Amino acid sequence: MKSLLFLLSALLLTAPSLAQKKNESYQIHINRATSPVVIDGAVEETAWQAAEVANNFWMVLPMDTSRANVRTDVRMTYDDKNVYLSAVCYHGDVPGPYIVESLRRDWNFGRNDNFILFMDTFDDQTNGFTFGMNAVGAQWDGLLYEGGKANLSWDNKWTSAVRNYPDRYVIEMAIPFKTIRYKRGITHWGINFSRQDLKTTEKSSWTPIPRQFPTASLAYTGVLVWDEAPPQPGPNISLIPYALTGLSRDYEHGVPNKNRFDAGLDAKIAITSSLNLDLTVNPDFSQVDVDQQVTNLDRFELFFPERRQFFLENGDQFTNFGYASIRPFFSRRIGLGGVPIRFGARLSGKLNKDWRMGLMDMQTGSVGATGLPAQNFAVVALQRRVFARSNIGVLFVNKQSLGYDVPTTNPPATSTPVYSQYNRNLGFEYNLASANNLWTGKALYLKSFTSTGQPGEQPKSDEAVYAANLQFNSRQWLIGGQLESVGTNYSAEAGYVPRRGYRRAMGNISYTFLPTGASGIQSHGPLLQSTYFFDPAGRQSDNETYLSYLITFKSRSTFTGWVATDYVRLLQPFDPTNTGRETLAAGTKHNWTAWGTAFISKPQSLFTYGFTSRYGGYYADGTRLNLTADLGYRFQPFVSLAASASYNDIRLPLPWGHTTFWLVGPRFDVTMTNTLYLTTFVQYNEQQKNMNLNARIQWRYKPASDFFLVYTDNYLPGSSPQIGMDVPGLFTVRNRALVLKWTYWWNI
Repeated sequence: MKSLLFLLSALLLTAPSLAQKKNESYQIHINRATSPVVIDGAVEETAWQAAEVANNFWMVLPMDTSRANVRTDVRMTYDDKNVYLSAVCYHGDVPGPYIVESLRRDWNFGRNDNFILFMDTFDDQTNGFTFGMNAVGAQWDGLLYEGGKANLSWDNKWTSAVRNYPDRYVIEMAIPFKTIRYKRGITHWGINFSRQDLKTTEKSSWTPIPRQFPTASLAYTGVLVWDEAPPQPGPNISLIPYALTGLSRDYEHGVPNKNRFDAGLDAKIAITSSLNLDLTVNPDFSQVDVDQQVTNLDRFELFFPERRQFFLENGDQFTNFGYASIRPFFSRRIGLGGVPIRFGARLSGKLNKDWRMGLMDMQTGSVGATGLPAQNFAVVALQRRVFARSNIGVLFVNKQSLGYDVPTTNPPATSTPVYSQYNRNLGFEYNLASANNLWTGKALYLKSFTSTGQPGEQPKSDEAVYAANLQFNSRQWLIGGQLESVGTNYSAEAGYVPRRGYRRAMGNISYTFLPTGASGIQSHGPLLQSTYFFDPAGRQSDNETYLSYLITFKSRSTFTGWVATDYVRLLQPFDPTNTGRETLAAGTKHNWTAWGTAFISKPQSLFTYGFTSRYGGYYADGTRLNLTADLGYRFQPFVSLAASASYNDIRLPLPWGHTTFWLVGPRFDVTMTNTLYLTTFVQYNEQQKNMNLNARIQWRYKPASDFFLVYTDNYLPGSSPQIGMDVPGLFTVRNRALVLKWTYWWNI
């Protein structure tokens, strides 16, 4: 506790006073368009000729001390409905065609020649919007949060076009005022433009940004100066109905074909230009990308990110409260695993430049097979900006069972699970972000309240969480520390907290060398990190010390070598193969040392590849070898092929013996146009004894309006009596489904 108080004091002492924005002097003026603007990539209209030009970009990579070598000219204008942007992206002095993966939306930044816009519409240097295009016109859009992180799962209405010329490519965008959120009457927005040219390996930005930060860093935006306050979008109501039909069959349990028809509705209602009400009735998320499977050798639950559109806008205020492994609210707890969502509402956005709020209420239906009652999830979030870019946040989460009769016998007379009457979390956090982004940190307090409703239930103790971290990130130094204390009885049923009843201390330090000569190395340097866990009695239960060395080449390829030592004292029985076999006893102690490598090839090649290796000790004086490989080939811009494979070889004493796992996942992306995609994803997971096939055709016939055709298959691997193991070539069908879904985005 003393250590936590010390780190909290350091956070407050580090908090900067209000200061002028770092790049306040970088300003571009935006004036009302003097002529209509046609989005065709030609930029021949009078409005563009009259617009102010932002150019003379700064290089960010490979070095951030000079102007960019590749020229980019940016102009902006607006009318009553849209804000417009044009960017002329000239080619550098390296011959060859543009470099892109495909025409798919929300492409990988590091593998595409691209141009991106970052908008801080409240000029608070914390939240914003990002829109971009690669060199062949594939769109990128997302929400910016925590000062420069981008959530690309967000999707909204806007239009764009690109034209390619021998010496340049030209981008045009039209972003409706109804698509973004901004404060009425504000005439200064944070703005920045980013350009990546892979042929010259140059990443550049309109404003100067230190190389250790992404170009999305809102602390380093310039200023977009409006000639008058941006127009109010007027009535801003969007209705997004869907209709769905499908056919499914469960072969594993002998369930015959089931026909399906569903319909539902989402609505977006702008209460103000900065505050939005989202409504949903009977939502369906069958078109959402499948999760990428992993071989799980961890003792705790794995994390998979939220991909469902309804939960994304301003979702950071709910889901990112806390830490990656201490989340009092995690929206994926709502409506997955066959639990139907009946309806929901969310009011979220900015009250003014300093205050931000979010209210969410979701209602799920009951599930008779498991006795799960109907449940209500209510979340209240409030955030207040302090100092230059820091904020204080409050979160309250209530998960409530409705119409639920708790079993009065203990244990229950049936095997049906017992559910709580309610589980509540109340949390407070202080988020530090210095004006220059060099200092970041957090201090967190959470308290849970749970009731099963059983007679004679007594209040529990040790239901609190205390945590804090502080990090310093300069051009060459990265130094950080974190402390956590999670109570044994702390419970977040609507959150993600995979481990309870521990104290954790972590520290890391790294240094980056920046060669200035003519070598092929862009940067290199070591990282040392050490983590210690203690049980509630203060006895050490785990520790890991990790030392690595990273080399980044000027071609953008990277190589890492590392060595790590681990100690584990098991607090619960654990199967080291995670396959439901025999377990190691609680209280047993395990030590080992391991080493590994990682390599990622340069993105400029049509054929790309990467690999990782890990070899060393494992539980019970065993050994573990892990090899992974990722391969990719593109027939740009229409076809992108990728394949990943992971092999684990685990050797343990009896009764486990020798265990091997394969995880194989080829992926095929065919993008006929930037509005018509075919994606096929195959995953074979030997550990889970499952093969999954997911094929999806998506046609975006209008902005944010789609047809989806989704086919899924799950297979059980068969056994070969000749070799006594599962063989990927032998499969029996578990279940199969075909879904056709239509959505339409209608602005009223």
